Amino acid sequence: MPHVIVKMWPGKSEQQKQQLSDEITSAVTSILGYGKASVSVGIEIVQPSAWVRDVYDPDLRDRWDALYQKPGYDPSDL
Repeated sequence: MPHVIVKMWPGKSEQQKQQLSDEITSAVTSILGYGKASVSVGIEIVQPSAWVRDVYDPDLRDRWDALYQKPGYDPSDL
């Protein structure tokens, strides 16, 4: 039962967020073989000023070995 959480800066439309959710759901169902009813997708909006504290430090830096796509930015540049 995959649950995917997308954390991102504000500024994307509801249409863009729905399209992203639909594409993630499609990828999960086709790649992992789950039915659509087994997949959930959440989108959390994080202000840029809080990104390092609320996302980078706990979800990226502290879990580097679990990342399949590592970020290409330096958090000190944010």
